[in-house]
Amino acid sequence: MGQSMYIGIDLGGTKTEIVALDRKNSEELYRKRVQTPKKSYETVIRTIADLVVEAETYLKKTGTVGIGIPGAISPLTRKVKNANLQVLNGNSLEESLGEILQREVRCANDANCLALSEAIDGAAAGYSVVFGAILGTGCGGGLAFSSKAWSGKNFVCGEWGHNPLPWMTKEEYPGHKCWCGQMGCQELYLSGTGFALDYAIKNTKGKVVTTGAEIIKQMHNGDAAAKDCFDRYINRLSRALATVINLLDPDAIVLGGGMSNIDEIYDLVPQQLPDYVFGKEVMTPILRNQHGDSSGVRGAAWLFAEDKGWK
Repeated sequence: MGQSMYIGIDLGGTKTEIVALDRKNSEELYRKRVQTPKKSYETVIRTIADLVVEAETYLKKTGTVGIGIPGAISPLTRKVKNANLQVLNGNSLEESLGEILQREVRCANDANCLALSEAIDGAAAGYSVVFGAILGTGCGGGLAFSSKAWSGKNFVCGEWGHNPLPWMTKEEYPGHKCWCGQMGCQELYLSGTGFALDYAIKNTKGKVVTTGAEIIKQMHNGDAAAKDCFDRYINRLSRALATVINLLDPDAIVLGGGMSNIDEIYDLVPQQLPDYVFGKEVMTPILRNQHGDSSGVRGAAWLFAEDKGWK
């Protein structure tokens, strides 16, 4: 069994996915998706290890293992921090899995993996500075610079979801308390979870009775309350992305996660961005990810491909 493939794991709040890519031609050799176990840290690492062993047994090959996580690895302790899959926090995920699998394991923020995947061979291929925004169960951001994931000094580069929603209205201020301990985080407004919560607050006395996908379906069927909810979402997303442009001014912004599948975003957000970007001029393309909700898992696989020195 030769180590001739890159294995990527996307560890999300809802699902865990594995992909194996051929080291020579990037061909997809294997893919599987399972529900993420949330009961304990031990069940999470066992699920990941079992997926790797199953893939390698099926392919009769071994590979490097990269993992995209909804958080970050602390540069001080090498333990997971800031993960909304909270059973990970305070645990040495790279070390735990490295011991089980008997090899080096690399972890990176899932949004960094999205940005890396789309910068290498996705929607943002050819762009030097790529910001990836995940609008899924949670809300995160990541950066790829010259086709390499950029983590930053404190490994929090791109943690866009845990900044406050900018230019809050009187109705929005001060916002709800986030699981991270702060008030009014963008995750509470821009994630699919936050989108459904906003609809619930306005229409069902705070009881969440539907999903983001169902709200969009209702909007397409002419429901006025769903349309109002989506209009608020577009304005909030525009404000939030404007701060990315004002601070970083990336060559391209790529959206991932379930909310990124809504077609209207790509017409409506660019129309509102100039209202908030300094100078009122915006040339930044807002791109739908090319690899769907598998962008993160491909980016995780590419964490070892970075050693090749992509250009």
